[in-house]
Amino acid sequence: MILIVESGATKTDWCLVDAGKPVNRLQTPGMNLSTISAEANAAVFADAVAAFPRVDEVHFYAAGLLEFPTELDRIFQTRFPGVRCEYASDLLAAARAACGHESGIAAILGTGSNTCHYDGEKIVRNIHGGGFIIGDEGSAAALGRMFLADLVKDLVPEDLAEAFSAFHEADYASVVRNVYKNPAPSRYLGSLAPFLLEHRGNAYVDALIDRNFRDLFERTLTRYDRLPVGVVGGFGSACRPELERLGAEYGLTFSRFIPSPMEGLVEYHGL
Repeated sequence: MILIVESGATKTDWCLVDAGKPVNRLQTPGMNLSTISAEANAAVFADAVAAFPRVDEVHFYAAGLLEFPTELDRIFQTRFPGVRCEYASDLLAAARAACGHESGIAAILGTGSNTCHYDGEKIVRNIHGGGFIIGDEGSAAALGRMFLADLVKDLVPEDLAEAFSAFHEADYASVVRNVYKNPAPSRYLGSLAPFLLEHRGNAYVDALIDRNFRDLFERTLTRYDRLPVGVVGGFGSACRPELERLGAEYGLTFSRFIPSPMEGLVEYHGL
């Protein structure tokens, strides 16, 4: 039995695979290992691991995996004595899911963003995403951040601001609290993207979406070798028309759009 775990800032997908086929799936909150406390991650992790009766091999992919996850490994080893574990970044998960064993550019475009040049086996170049404060161009969180920056300075068209305030806390104090006192601020910022995508056709929204992706192209994607780009993430998949239209201006082609890497990872590890 192979357990594949893929975690981003918003959600964690768990899939138990037997003979190349999924036999059990589970979804839990996201576990970004660099921005969410180890205690919070471990609590979610322990409950999820208990749902699987037997596992021989684990492939664990996570956002923010900068060092060996000692506490999470302890939980695995206690639950499944002798289990073989691989710990890798969500970026490698995206590359394996989007490119398989072929070379290409992989782009995570979800709550956050990250990209790499993948040679079919390993990541050979990564222009760092930077996180939601200093980077994450092209992500849902970046779009939400751009929108709120305009909202607090009264730069959002009045009709759109009114529509937003009908469903969200839009006063200045609430916006500041939700960003700066939120335990998962990138998740909050990313949660605003669906509202904006629902208002496509509004000139302001369309320009905001384009600016977000132009930042991604100019600061990141055009700096790699011109290989096909595979996009992984619900936000990127939802924005396929904008990405393909703008990509053509920059000479970029896209090989694949998948909302979640799990389908590609099951294929990759099930071979």
